[in-house]
Amino acid sequence: MATGSNSSVNNKRGGGTIEPKVPPFVPKTGYNPRDLRSWAKRTGFVSDYSGEAGTSGSEKFEPFQQRGRGSSSSPKIEIDPVVGSLRDNRGIEIQPASHGGVGLEENVRKENEPVLALNPGERKVGMRGNGNSNNGNGSNGNGSNGHGVSAVAPMQDEKGEEENVVQDEVKVDLFPEGVEPFDGGWKGPSELKCGLEENPGFVSLIYYGLQHYLSLAGSLVLIPLVMVPVMGGTDKDTATVISTMLFISGITTVLHSYFGTRLPLVQGSSFVYLAPALVIIDAQDYRNLTEHKFRHIMRELQGAIIVGSIFQCILGFSGLMSILLRLINPVVVAPTVAAVGLAFFSYGFSQAGICLEITVPQIALVLLFTLHLRGVSIFGRHLFRIYAVPLSVSLIWIFASFLTAGGVYNYKGCNPDIPSSNILTDACRQHAYTMKHCRVDSDALSTAAWVRIPYPLQWGIPIFHFRTSIVMVIVSLVASVDSVGTYRITSLQVNTRPPTRGVVSRGIALEGLCSILAGLWGSGTGSTTLTENVHTINTTKVASRMVVELGAVFLIIFSFIGKVGALLASIPQALAAAVLCFMWALTVTLGLSTLQYAQSASFRNMTIVGVALFLGMSIPSYFQQYQPVSSLILPSYLLPYAAASSGPFHSGLKQLDFAINALMSMNMVVTLLVAFLLDNTVPGSKEERGVYIWSRAEDVAADASLQSEYSLPKKVAWCCCRLKCLGV
Repeated sequence: MATGSNSSVNNKRGGGTIEPKVPPFVPKTGYNPRDLRSWAKRTGFVSDYSGEAGTSGSEKFEPFQQRGRGSSSSPKIEIDPVVGSLRDNRGIEIQPASHGGVGLEENVRKENEPVLALNPGERKVGMRGNGNSNNGNGSNGNGSNGHGVSAVAPMQDEKGEEENVVQDEVKVDLFPEGVEPFDGGWKGPSELKCGLEENPGFVSLIYYGLQHYLSLAGSLVLIPLVMVPVMGGTDKDTATVISTMLFISGITTVLHSYFGTRLPLVQGSSFVYLAPALVIIDAQDYRNLTEHKFRHIMRELQGAIIVGSIFQCILGFSGLMSILLRLINPVVVAPTVAAVGLAFFSYGFSQAGICLEITVPQIALVLLFTLHLRGVSIFGRHLFRIYAVPLSVSLIWIFASFLTAGGVYNYKGCNPDIPSSNILTDACRQHAYTMKHCRVDSDALSTAAWVRIPYPLQWGIPIFHFRTSIVMVIVSLVASVDSVGTYRITSLQVNTRPPTRGVVSRGIALEGLCSILAGLWGSGTGSTTLTENVHTINTTKVASRMVVELGAVFLIIFSFIGKVGALLASIPQALAAAVLCFMWALTVTLGLSTLQYAQSASFRNMTIVGVALFLGMSIPSYFQQYQPVSSLILPSYLLPYAAASSGPFHSGLKQLDFAINALMSMNMVVTLLVAFLLDNTVPGSKEERGVYIWSRAEDVAADASLQSEYSLPKKVAWCCCRLKCLGV
């Protein structure tokens, strides 16, 4: 639209010609065309108006284009739903008016983009938000902002920016719930308390670092409380594994911050590895072991984790991950991550119900803090929302200590120090389980050394078997899919552009390398990006890389203090199960929230996610019904993980039978297979599928700020200059 020009618009409905009154174009001073792109990225806005199969957004909003008021030729701004993607062709900021009798409706038809017609002076927003122009690849011309958004300076009016776009009686809210309206410019890291590359000062670094990891305490230390007792380990073994996990988490987080994606992500023991670990632990070969059972199973886990991690390294360093990224989208990530949390429903309250006097208050407190008191501010900080898990655990932990000291869990003639020996006495057999899972006192706290440094191969030489290695190879693929979704969401939260495919491959490769370290040190699980980190950044508003690194240093220091691991090992198993009921539920919701980047109301997407989740729960249930010959060998909550040794698949090869039965009995594996197959075979537009658009290497090279965010340190990049697939 040229300045001051009046174009004739043919109104087919009225049969006449309307001369719209267009005010003169006044350029906005200090306007940055990247502002709108950044706002869309910050809010994560994705239009979602094609809720029915076969119905596009243009069909739903076509009546608005044909109204009389829709003939106003005001500037149009299109919002890119993939937030921050560059186009091959650069678009122009101001679209000149067409001459020669071409009407507005014909132009709109050429653009193939549904637009809400507004009053003069208001902006037009492409409701499909894909940012396509006449050729579908971005407008040609000069003056583009280079980020997939047609930038145009909006005309000034007295009311300023409006939160709602109004057309007659139609009101469309462009802002998701809880998101503040756009105030005219992107403020970048000011939305956060601490941006990606900001240094808040030494004192603030210490505070934010401890805060960040305290909010993740449940994910960092509770997995050993579930695994080690099942493996036949003692309290001392539990304390050692906890210290090892803290050490590995600190080391791998620092490595990922410098050489991985360089996003503020915490690496640690993920729930993704818990289910396969329980499957291996419950293998028939280990059920009758009595001597050194814990060490033997740990060495088996170490060998399987190392092999699976080598596969993950190959996936990243070879560039195969860049190809696989074309097939991984929110519709695949969402049900897969959700299935990770849903897989443990049989363990959750089954264990928490043993000690209702401490587990019910624990669940009530953590829900009270996270939901009812989330808006309460103390000294300007939402302490209840940030420290919901550690605060509630500390309070109930102290309460359980008083119950233990008061003799609530003491029974006449029974030995609380060795509860497992009480099964030999009829009078104490019914109380042995309660004393084992509810008491707070621990032998490890009094016997643990003050200083103990975790070292590699501390449990012995790893054991390598084909059957367990195949299981961990597939699980490492699930962990990679989980991390891909976390990379994408975190990049939006820290107000930067998505990483390139090379950077994602680099992150996956480094996660494989970190899992090899976890296998060598013997943490029992692999190391991967914690999905809960997304919730932590969103809650604390702290996304500084230095904060995460300093917090990782604190983890390493704590791992050297043996008393810290012993103290954490004294948390009752029932209390840990109660906390995990909340943590696993949070994992489910974090996974499903990924659907906001696709058209969640699309019938196609709803069907794929629903079928994937249902079959992901139902097919493993079919395999899990083939229980061991004697169900008394295992507790009821471990029976679902015993299908590997007694499943229905029989080929004559015991190693292959174990691997197939194990994989098909794990919910997350089946869910990933179903969602991956359906999403990549069922037709659907890129907007409907929410296809991840990653940045390009040349775009990062042309932007100095992106280079500092994603590029490797110069010396390291020089050594890896030939590995172009890693985005160096």
